[in-house]
Amino acid sequence: MFQQMTPRLCLRELNTDDAENFYLLNSDSEVLKYTGDVPFKTIEEALLFLANYDQYKKYGVGRWAIIHKETKEFLGWCGLKYDPETEGVDLGFRLFQKHWNKGYATEAARTCLAYGFSHFQFNEIIGRAMTANIASVKTLTKLGFTFRQHFNFNEKEGVMYGITRQAWKDQQ
Repeated sequence: MFQQMTPRLCLRELNTDDAENFYLLNSDSEVLKYTGDVPFKTIEEALLFLANYDQYKKYGVGRWAIIHKETKEFLGWCGLKYDPETEGVDLGFRLFQKHWNKGYATEAARTCLAYGFSHFQFNEIIGRAMTANIASVKTLTKLGFTFRQHFNFNEKEGVMYGITRQAWKDQQ
């Protein structure tokens, strides 16, 4: 079972005990503004999603809960998602608004990248965002990602960034 620590955070696998927090996070229209996702209708719907989340079993990676080490508060999630169709690995993150601009996304993402490049030996990890999502793009560039291409992100303009294992090693 995955668990990683950072100076302020614990990253661990999401589980059904996270259903209420997962529901609340995905109920915030500002949090979902740039994701293309729709909110869960009920806590039970979030519970069902978490119960059937199979990225860990299938690929060994997934989105991980971000827990504050001192307060034990669920801040959001961050992690790697494997796409078998493209054989690509995507970094994603989502936090409650009250935890924005505190460096948590960067801290958690840095740990996920290190894990993906060292443990799985991924050659490249990408990050996608709507162009208008300036905060996420800023986080990606702060982590060393570089622009790859524009793409259609749910009928809005999107950008794809990427970082190779070698580029990650070079900046460490």
